[in-house]
Amino acid sequence: MIVRLMGAGQFRVDDSLREELNELDDRAVTALEADDEPTLDGVLDEMAQLVRDRGEQLADDDLSASDLIIPPSDLSLEETKELFTDEGLVPDLPSR
Repeated sequence: MIVRLMGAGQFRVDDSLREELNELDDRAVTALEADDEPTLDGVLDEMAQLVRDRGEQLADDDLSASDLIIPPSDLSLEETKELFTDEGLVPDLPSR
């Protein structure tokens, strides 16, 4: 799975991280719906750190399509809301 960290590049992560990312995504959606920006920012930071810690950064010239995009925690609540879909940040993609 390819994850883009907005402003930090793309990372290849094992599909086994999907469940952990989905759990964090659920927490992010709950915070977003509650307009709880501090909690949302913390969850986005957790997601990004998980990807950095357990993923492999791709070269800047790699043009692989991203399976999901994680925004930085320094966006405003309104800017972040624009990036979420009905499924959150982590789409329900079929397993490869």
